Amino acid sequence: MEEAVAKYQEICLWVKKRLESGELKPGDKVESEYKLCHRFQVSRQTVRHASSVLEEEGIVERFRGSGTYISSKDQVTPKKEKTMQIAVMTTFVQEYIFSTIIRELEEQFSNAEYSLQISVTNNSVEKERFILKNILNKNTVDGLIAETTKSGLPNPNLDIYREIMARGIPVLFINSYYPQLEAPHVSLNDKMAGKLVTNYLLQCGHQNIAAVLKSDDGQGHQRYAGYLEALMEANIRILDKRVAWLDSRQMSEFEQNADWICRRLEGCTACVCYNDVMANKLLAVCRSRGIGVPENLSVISIDNSDVAAYCEVPLTSAENPIRDLAKIAALEMLDMIDGKKVPHSTELEGEIVTRVSVAILEQPQL
Repeated sequence: MEEAVAKYQEICLWVKKRLESGELKPGDKVESEYKLCHRFQVSRQTVRHASSVLEEEGIVERFRGSGTYISSKDQVTPKKEKTMQIAVMTTFVQEYIFSTIIRELEEQFSNAEYSLQISVTNNSVEKERFILKNILNKNTVDGLIAETTKSGLPNPNLDIYREIMARGIPVLFINSYYPQLEAPHVSLNDKMAGKLVTNYLLQCGHQNIAAVLKSDDGQGHQRYAGYLEALMEANIRILDKRVAWLDSRQMSEFEQNADWICRRLEGCTACVCYNDVMANKLLAVCRSRGIGVPENLSVISIDNSDVAAYCEVPLTSAENPIRDLAKIAALEMLDMIDGKKVPHSTELEGEIVTRVSVAILEQPQL
């Protein structure tokens, strides 16, 4: 029963989004029941229920024998009175890049006279569900900026996201996204970042390159795709034994997995790390085992956070322009609240910031 509810709301949201973007205009005919059934993989009963809801809201008009049309009345989409509150949901808040993101969002929304309701999931889908239900039940925000929780895994909370969007509350994802949802996202181009750091190692003369990546976040999968693409373009053999995948729990217990990780690094002169935090943990493991960085192993990471600059061996890292990312997310959310169309995907790119964690085997061709 919950699935049917989510599906009819998904159809309602689909029609509303196309109306807001101008793809559908008053008087336009909506796709036939047959096409909507095929598009959303639902029964005719679900499509008819969605049409009834849209008709009750004054968005469409149905004519027997002719079809369903966007209402030609002046007020097609009654606007909800603004609360001047934005919900921001992140995985963490006090560490790494998250505090910078929050500060930039606060500045941008404060300038627009909005206040923030900040929630933290601690990368738990159960906590994410609790927060989303609270947003839905209270109905006191004009929009939601959300960082995905374990976006590399199937997520049980997509139905609540759909219900929030069907309620007319715009949703925008930051850092990553759920590909199953039709909601815009602003993030680093993670595939390009993975390719960028791998290419840098190749240009420095490294060919035997390992990778330590996060398995339960979508960013890890994208960064892996970039790693693979760089190696394939350089005609370097892809060896699965050189890739270590860690989930959130294993990453927090990095030292306990150190022997297994080090076996993955055997025969390699360099390693791509998922982010600066993971790279810093790898530096500690290398120190405890007498592996010199960069003399015995070059280490490169992604995000260029304060961790990269101030850890024991300052890390060469691909920049993640998080201030720009947060600013764009805030401005796009304000546009969405005002009914303006925003890009479905905004992915930023950064450059390599060189420090001392990568040895040059050959002069880099940069």
